[in-house]
Amino acid sequence: MRGPKLASMAWRNLWRHRRRTLLTLSSIAFGGFLAVLMTAMQDQSFADFIDTAARLGSGHVTIQHLEYQDSPTLTRTVPDAGTPSATAAADRDVGLVVPRTAGQTLLSTAHDSFGAIFIAYDPQAETEDSFRLADGLKSGAMFETKDDSGIILGARLAQNLGAELGTKVVYTLTDRSGEIVAGMGRLKGIVETGSRGLDSGLCLLPIGTVRSLLGYDPTETTQVAVFIDDSRRALAVRDRLRSELGAGTAVLTWDQIQPELNAFIALKVGGGRVMIVIIALLVAAGIFNTLFVSVMERVREFGIMVALGYSAAQLFRLVIWESVWLAILGMLASIATIAWPYWYLNTHGLDMSAAFAQEGAVAEISGVGFDMVMRIGIFPEHALAIAASVLFATVAAGLYPAWKAGRVEPAETIRLQ
Repeated sequence: MRGPKLASMAWRNLWRHRRRTLLTLSSIAFGGFLAVLMTAMQDQSFADFIDTAARLGSGHVTIQHLEYQDSPTLTRTVPDAGTPSATAAADRDVGLVVPRTAGQTLLSTAHDSFGAIFIAYDPQAETEDSFRLADGLKSGAMFETKDDSGIILGARLAQNLGAELGTKVVYTLTDRSGEIVAGMGRLKGIVETGSRGLDSGLCLLPIGTVRSLLGYDPTETTQVAVFIDDSRRALAVRDRLRSELGAGTAVLTWDQIQPELNAFIALKVGGGRVMIVIIALLVAAGIFNTLFVSVMERVREFGIMVALGYSAAQLFRLVIWESVWLAILGMLASIATIAWPYWYLNTHGLDMSAAFAQEGAVAEISGVGFDMVMRIGIFPEHALAIAASVLFATVAAGLYPAWKAGRVEPAETIRLQ
């Protein structure tokens, strides 16, 4: 008997016990629902975290001095940022390349003094996709040119300094020669990122003004931030830039620049995968039970089929076809189950602001604030991996029952009542 006839026979066998089949399909659908939901939450959330961290920091890929990562001082610079910037901009996966200068500063007003991290940027080179800090503007205005005057502070830092819009703020830096230099600007804007750490320790300055104060050349900077559309391509972009730029500069990915965030994501992804494996094992156990009971109930039937000329291989394929039908129907049921919740959570999201409304709650992870509306989105390769896993687990669960079916002895089984 050929495969297609075995397939149609297996289909009819499934519905001889309709309730049992429907219960099995329900378990597959529920398992697929949980797997897709958990994976989609991780894919979208962690992709957003990485993009946000890149926009708050130094990009998905960073070009900097070889020793800057270990000792981030303003004396370790990229002397001519134009060359690596042009090289990075020519890469096929790179969307934007911008220079940034970052370091430590001491801020002082008539009321108080605080240490802070400053980021000097070129507002004409940045875009909404590269500079998330502009989205958090609470009052005042952002810089318009790289040689603009003034200073922009995080909301909590401005409060700690007793500074309001227009207040004079003195910032003290160490220039490229190791000398102490000071600049002064009036508070032009106040930003609120949602990250307590950033809001209490962030200072923004125009990059042209900082270059003049530090004695930098017109194209000199501490970092070149490289932004790409898909953070998963950061490693490939880094490797290509390393080979093109040579050993004179360091090219690092976001996870090397922010190891705390990378460790958090790795921990959560690992835990999610363990949960998905447990779900898969539970579903596979349910499928195995269904098929094994089905085979044991039909031992006499299989004996008669062997007596009529069916081979052990055909009986094996028959039960495997039942597993395949269960897998296909289970995947279709999973799609039908997850379709509407996935669409809703992808387009509308889940508002979590109430969970952080209480006093002291912090909406940040590893210093990166996140959106209060959680949306989901699964990478295509992960969706295919889940579908393949469902198919594999279902067919694998049917291997032993199929082997058992092919081992029946006609003379003994036909005598069974």
